[in-house]
Amino acid sequence: MGCCSWSAWFHLGFSRAPLFLTMIIVLTYFVYCLTGYCETMPSPIAGSSPHQQQAAGEPGRARSGKPVQYQSALPALSTGQRQAVTAAAAANISVFNSFGTQKFPQAVIIGVKKGGTRALLEFLRIHPDVRAVGAEPHFFDRNYERGLNWYRNLMPRTLEGQITMEKTPSYFVTKEAPKRIFSMSKETKLIVVVRNPVTRAISDYTQTLSKNPGVPSFQMLTFKNMSTGLIDTSWSAIRIGIYAKHLENWLQYFPLSKILFVSGERLVTDPAGEMGRVQDFLGLKRVITDKHFYFNETKGFPCLKKPEGSSRPRCLGKSKGRTHPKIDMDVVLRLKDFYRPFNLKFYQMTGHNFGWE
Repeated sequence: MGCCSWSAWFHLGFSRAPLFLTMIIVLTYFVYCLTGYCETMPSPIAGSSPHQQQAAGEPGRARSGKPVQYQSALPALSTGQRQAVTAAAAANISVFNSFGTQKFPQAVIIGVKKGGTRALLEFLRIHPDVRAVGAEPHFFDRNYERGLNWYRNLMPRTLEGQITMEKTPSYFVTKEAPKRIFSMSKETKLIVVVRNPVTRAISDYTQTLSKNPGVPSFQMLTFKNMSTGLIDTSWSAIRIGIYAKHLENWLQYFPLSKILFVSGERLVTDPAGEMGRVQDFLGLKRVITDKHFYFNETKGFPCLKKPEGSSRPRCLGKSKGRTHPKIDMDVVLRLKDFYRPFNLKFYQMTGHNFGWE
C-alpha cells in the first residue's frame, strides 16, 4: 500500500510540473520588474522620433546614425547587465535609457570658431570614457533662459568614470558665458582651440561666402577705410581673432589651470600629439594615439582610420577643408601687423608661443 501511495503521489506531482514551472517563471518576471530591471529591456529605436532622441542626447546611436560602441561602459555593470547591453548593441537597439545619469558637462570646448573645434570633438569621441553632445547646444549664449534643467537634459547619460562634454565655439566671444559657466560649476574644464587669426578670419569668410555668394569681398569687409588701412573690428571675422581681449573676460572667473589652449595648426600636423595633451588635461588615459589617424592629402587635414566594423575611414564633412579664396597679399600683411601686438599679449597671458609671427 505504501508503494501505491508513493506512485500515486509521483504521478500527480509530475502532471502538475508544467503548472509549477509556469508559476515560477511568472513570479520571477514580476520580481524582475519590481526591482526596476524591466526598464533595461531593449525597446526598438523606432519607438521614438529622431527629434526626441537628439533632443534628449540619446546615447544609443551617434548622430551619424551609427551604433555607439558600448564595450567601454560594460565593466561598471553586473554580468547580467553586460550581457543584456552587448546583445542589444549587436542588434542596434538603444539600451542606455536606464544606465548612467545625465550630468552637467565636466569639460566644455568654448572656442574658437573655425579653429578646429569640430575636429577636436570628433577625435575625442573615439575615447571610451568621453560622452559628448553632437550638436552645439548654444546654452550659455543663446538659450540660457531655458534653464539648467533643460541644458542637463541635452546631455548623454554617463557611467562612473566617464566625462560629459559639449562644444559651442561662440562661447569664447560671449561676454556673459564665463560667469554663467562658473555659476554652473567653478570646476568646469575649458578647452580653447586657437589658430593663426589671419588664417582663421579667411576661413570664417570662406564659410560665409559658401552660404551667401553675394557678400562683399574679404578686402572690403576687412577695412573701414582702405586708404588709411584702418581695420574694421566690428566685423566678427576680425573681432574673434583678438584672443587676448576675450581671454581677459574668462580669467576673471577661471584660473589658467582650468583652461587648455589647443593649437589648431598642430591639430592638423600632429593630431596625436595635441590629443595627448587634451587627454592629460581631462585626466584621461592616453587611448587616442597615432594609430587612429591618417593624413588626407585631398582635404588637407587628418582623418580617423577605419574603425572595426566600418566600411570606410571617417573624415569631417564636405564643409571642412574648403579651398580659401585668393586674398591680396597686401591685405594679409596689414592683418598680420594688426594682430601682432594682440598675439604677443596672448602668448604672454597663456605662457605659450603659437608661432604665428
